[in-house]
Amino acid sequence: MRAQTRQGLRSSTRQQGGRWRRAVSATAAVAIGVMTLGALAPPAASASAAAAARPDAVQQALNALVRDDGMPAALASVQDRKGRTRTYTAGVGDLATGSKVPRDGQVRIGSNTKAFTAVVVIQLVAEGKVGLDASVDTYLPGLVRGEGIDGRNITVRQLLQHTSGLPEYGKHVNDDEIRYRYAEPHDLLDIALRYPADAAPGKTWGYSNTNYILAGLIVQKVTGRPLAEEIDRRIIKPVGLRHTYFPAPGDMTIREPHPKGYHRNPTDGPLREFTEMDPSWGWAAGQLISTNSDLNRFFGALLGGRLLPAAQLAEMRTTVAVGGPSGLRYGLGLTSRTLSCGGVYWGHGGDIAGFETRGGVTDDGRAANVAVTSIPSTGAATQHVLDAVDRALCG
Repeated sequence: MRAQTRQGLRSSTRQQGGRWRRAVSATAAVAIGVMTLGALAPPAASASAAAAARPDAVQQALNALVRDDGMPAALASVQDRKGRTRTYTAGVGDLATGSKVPRDGQVRIGSNTKAFTAVVVIQLVAEGKVGLDASVDTYLPGLVRGEGIDGRNITVRQLLQHTSGLPEYGKHVNDDEIRYRYAEPHDLLDIALRYPADAAPGKTWGYSNTNYILAGLIVQKVTGRPLAEEIDRRIIKPVGLRHTYFPAPGDMTIREPHPKGYHRNPTDGPLREFTEMDPSWGWAAGQLISTNSDLNRFFGALLGGRLLPAAQLAEMRTTVAVGGPSGLRYGLGLTSRTLSCGGVYWGHGGDIAGFETRGGVTDDGRAANVAVTSIPSTGAATQHVLDAVDRALCG
């Protein structure tokens, strides 16, 4: 988590991507083998061969992220309406050795975790165990108190939609200082409650990871089980996310083949290898590890009605504007973003030291997710990641 926190969103564009940090993908670029037909080849065949040899728009976008925006690596997984999938890579998996980027490698997915947490909460709503418009105090009595903060006046819906007005704990921690430290969820809440409310509940949208720490605590209180277990049994196993997991306490590694992650702290500093870290500082807001293809599968299952009844999915898709020019809107742990080719895609996105992920699915079955191995240091670079997603879904 970057100094002065990367956990929230550094700008309107980056916020709208959804990071658990500072308020601050398709066989990889498959090189198609084309037989040279020689001088006697018809012009049309020659033109076709030349076109086949050129990288497609997604590969070009990933190449540009590495070449122009300084990303060590970029990965993508893209699924078309018929379910056909391609994965792409660009750059290197390790700057020190120049090793290849693993196809569909595992990455830390940051705030995409919020969508998983939100689904569990809303499943509990469907089961009659949680009320979206019940107060936080209904489930965590007396826990949420501070300057301008009272859990009796904050609803579960406001937590999931980031309209609670709760302050962001991530603003007050430094990535280097917490990299190898374990934090309990209550530790994160305690940090947030040292500061006054950002706004009155329900008055405005404001991204705060604190909301999802409380959402995770509500899951644990209601179910009597750890959040990680509930995510695993309710989402990961039923959907068949074979490469997605919630790291156990003390697990600072990434289990399966993965590119290394790199981090700048401060934002104008040099890239440093930052793959190993204790992700407990993200917990319900940002702890999960996954792959681009698993994220596509998860969001596809969610939007396809496999995880929630229709009424609760409709609640999750009911959005509020977040401000700014991007057209992004926030629902209950789910965002919608406009596409250049028309319509929207649904997802979340996430940043955590070493990785950024962006992507989502459309209602007609297209899916794309892009990961880069460093959080972009400029708004332009962040927009280029979003542009890569747009190309993948509109191509």
